[in-house]
Amino acid sequence: MQQPPKLFDLDALAAHRARADNASADIWFLHDRAIDIVSEKLKDVNRSFTDIAIVGPRAAEWAKKLGLLANCVIDAERLDLEQAKYDLIIHAMSLHWANDPVGQLVQMRRALRPDGMMIAALFGGETLHELRIAFSQAESAVMDGISPRVIPMGEIRELGGLLQRAGYALPVADNDLFTVSYETVLHLMNELRMMGESNAMIARIKTSMTKELLQAVAAKYTALFPSDEDRITATFELVFLTGWAPSDDQQKPLRPGSAKTRLSDALGVPELSPEKN
Repeated sequence: MQQPPKLFDLDALAAHRARADNASADIWFLHDRAIDIVSEKLKDVNRSFTDIAIVGPRAAEWAKKLGLLANCVIDAERLDLEQAKYDLIIHAMSLHWANDPVGQLVQMRRALRPDGMMIAALFGGETLHELRIAFSQAESAVMDGISPRVIPMGEIRELGGLLQRAGYALPVADNDLFTVSYETVLHLMNELRMMGESNAMIARIKTSMTKELLQAVAAKYTALFPSDEDRITATFELVFLTGWAPSDDQQKPLRPGSAKTRLSDALGVPELSPEKN
């Protein structure tokens, strides 16, 4: 089976995450927001889970804040998950760094018992679109070309399709789109660095950014995406993928044409005949 091309330098990513281990608690506000949403999703399911795994570099912190007794698993390319062992697996804010996200989803599905639940929280395609635009325009002006500075992140429709490709039943993809203001683009980039979310693409430029380019990025960003009180705006999109390991007990969609009640009867309105040409 052909493997997808590798986009990310996992050694660089590990180094960035090691540096982030000493970050202050308020740096992790995006994780905290994702944890709150996952917590609400688990409450809506109204099911007691007994065998749980959480995947990601901050899995232990997620388990603590969710109040779950869980097996904490690093998000390696091959996940350390026993097959058919779990009734809940949470992929905690790291699937956007996977070289093979479908492979990660498949591994988790195989590790679920029938009718087990998987939730993945990750960054979506709207995340940092302002920074991507500012870099592309500044590099075009200063360097007469552009390079990958902000990692590619999937659109919600594409990400939802991954669930079906990975064989999940009852797939659902939803998102949380919001903006945050920063004093300057330097403050934004430093916060990303402290979260371990710095650029770790294989194709990245590995030399330090020049002062001229940094000034150009700051100028473009400030001009294009201002916020109140002389600040800048940054968009983040949290995407949540939910799926279930297939089971014979799950609800199945009806076959087309198998409905026994007319929609017009259910709505209490007269049925209209199709218009004739």
